[in-house]
Amino acid sequence: MSSKVLKYQHASLSGQITVPGDKSISHRAVMFGSLAKGKTNITNFLAGEDCLSTISAFQSMGVSIKRDENTVWIESDGIEGLKEPTEPIDLGNSGTTARLLMGILSGLPYHFTLFGDESLSKRPMDRIANPLREMGAKIDGRNNGRLLPMSIRGGNLSSIDFKPPVKSAQVKSGVLLAGLFSEGFTTVEEETKTRDHTENMLKAFGAEIDVEGTTVKIHGKQKLHGCDIEVPGDISSAAFFLVAAAITKGSSVTVENVGLNPTRTGIIDVLELMGISIEVVEKRTIGGEPIGDIKVASSTPKAAVIEGDVIPRIIDEIPIIALLATQADGQTIIRDAEELRFKETDRIDSVVSTLTKLGASVKGTKDGMIIEGNTLLHGAVTESFGDHRIGMMIAIASLLTDEQVELHDDECIAVSYPTFFEDLDKLTSIN
Repeated sequence: MSSKVLKYQHASLSGQITVPGDKSISHRAVMFGSLAKGKTNITNFLAGEDCLSTISAFQSMGVSIKRDENTVWIESDGIEGLKEPTEPIDLGNSGTTARLLMGILSGLPYHFTLFGDESLSKRPMDRIANPLREMGAKIDGRNNGRLLPMSIRGGNLSSIDFKPPVKSAQVKSGVLLAGLFSEGFTTVEEETKTRDHTENMLKAFGAEIDVEGTTVKIHGKQKLHGCDIEVPGDISSAAFFLVAAAITKGSSVTVENVGLNPTRTGIIDVLELMGISIEVVEKRTIGGEPIGDIKVASSTPKAAVIEGDVIPRIIDEIPIIALLATQADGQTIIRDAEELRFKETDRIDSVVSTLTKLGASVKGTKDGMIIEGNTLLHGAVTESFGDHRIGMMIAIASLLTDEQVELHDDECIAVSYPTFFEDLDKLTSIN
């Protein structure tokens, strides 16, 4: 396990950067390109470890996938061309790969074994396995079929009308992808709309899919066709630099070519709610996904209550929002975010313990946290808990401390942002 001494104390940020491609979209582009007949070309692909796990999974099923840095070329014979792998499929640390892939594999008449690293092996898979079992897939795993490693024997699926018990785009997407292989219509009715990259991209690959409010319906036995996908910058990655600029004196940062899908822009809403100077310019649309440039300048943040429908739209940004709240005027309350407990780590516990170690006053609750503002942070020896979002939050926190911060297990940041420290050094002019 590596460690890094963070030497960014009281640095200001200035300049423009382009963050890596969106992780959620990169995963789906590889998956749908592998299911589609013909050629698919993906540009600005996120070459992070999670997305590389998705490439490896489909290569093990016989799909021709080549990559040169951030460009991916796929040639596939379509769904019928997928083959039974000869070895278990390694998912690494990727929950997205696991849950979406389970939906796809449930529709194939083969046997599959899936496993992941220590962290992924603790994350609940019954939330997707249960509806897939109801559709006819035979799925088993550790802990009464809840945890990886898991075995899947798929094929002969029936359609389903499903109401997810959790707010999860991964679960929704896994069921919809299984619906591609089933007879009739599969319907997913959500309580709150989650990110809709699956719906958007399925349409780009030629699928007929109906979306009405929070209900999505897909007809089975459809064929997908290869296409070109340009992946926008990941707003979840951009969020760390947006907050960094907001909380450091004399800062002004522009993050260019960021995805602005309405199901993902909760971070913009929260920053505006907390009084941050933020502006979105150069708006345009690429491949059905809106993008633009986001500008943030130093601000005096104010406390807020963050809850309800915005939570699914900021679920990956809550760690950095919690850091922002330590600098706000007043007490910030985050509610309705129990899903954080089922991420790469229990992000409620890890955020609370990390920020407390750095000098913040934070109390964890069952579904969120209570954060006191106007806090002076200090140096400490910290760890990422193997969670890329926690690692990046710690790096941004080090901008506010008088003493150095030491970060253990910094390499996990490469999961979603391989060039994170290069970009941070660029904006702070640290060599």
